[in-house]
Amino acid sequence: MTIPDYISPIVASRVWHWDASGLKSLNQTPWLPGKAFAADCKAQACHDAPASKCTCGVYASKGFEHLQKTGLLQFGIYGEVYLWGTVVEHELGWRAQYAYPKNLMLPLEMIPLGIGRAELWLKTLTGFGCDIFVQGEGGTLPLWHSHSGYDADGPDLLIQRSHRWYARRRQQRRLRGGDRVAVLGRGIAIIKEVDGDQVHATLWNRNLLRIGRKQIVWNEQNMRWEAAVVRSGA
Repeated sequence: MTIPDYISPIVASRVWHWDASGLKSLNQTPWLPGKAFAADCKAQACHDAPASKCTCGVYASKGFEHLQKTGLLQFGIYGEVYLWGTVVEHELGWRAQYAYPKNLMLPLEMIPLGIGRAELWLKTLTGFGCDIFVQGEGGTLPLWHSHSGYDADGPDLLIQRSHRWYARRRQQRRLRGGDRVAVLGRGIAIIKEVDGDQVHATLWNRNLLRIGRKQIVWNEQNMRWEAAVVRSGA
C-alpha cells in the first residue's frame, strides 16, 4: 500500500484489536493489508464520512499519551496511522476519510505463546508492509521491517519467552505427592509417592492404589490428572 504521492498525510496514533483473523477496529471492522481503510457513515448514508456535524470517520489521536489516559491501550495493539482525504480536526485527535497503518506496536503479553500460533497471528500483520515492534519488559525491539522482513532481536525474544513458558508447563505437569488423580469410575485419589514408573495413591483415605505412571494423563479440558486402569496394593 502506498499513500497517494500528491498529498501529505497526517500521522496520528490509534489502537486496534488483533487476533488470529487479523487487524480490526475496536468495533470489529476489519482492516485489510494493502488496502486503505475507507470510512463510511453507518448512522446517515446521505453523506460521505467524515462530516463536520456527525461522529463518523476513522478516529485517531494526536498522541499515545491520550490513548493511555483514556485506557484505550489495554484493548489491543497500537501504533501510528496515516490519515488523508477529508480530515476533521478535534482538540485531541482527528476523524478521517482514509487511513492506513504506518507502524504497529505489539505488547509482548498480547502475542500468543506457542511459536507456531504466534507466527500465524503475525502473518496477518506483516502483509500491511509496515514496521512492527514488540514491547517487552526490557523495552521496545524491532520485530519486522517493511523492507527486510523479520529482525533478529524481536523473534529471539518470542522464542525465549516460549521456551520459558513450555518449561513452566512441564514443571506444572509433573506429578507430586499431594496431587489429586481422578480414577475414572472410582473417585478422587491422593498421590502419596511417585516411585519410578509406579505411583502410590490412596482412594477415600482407605484404599491404597498402585497406578502405572504412563496410565496417568493430564486432561487439558478438565484441568486435572486422570487414570483409567489401576490396581489395589498393600
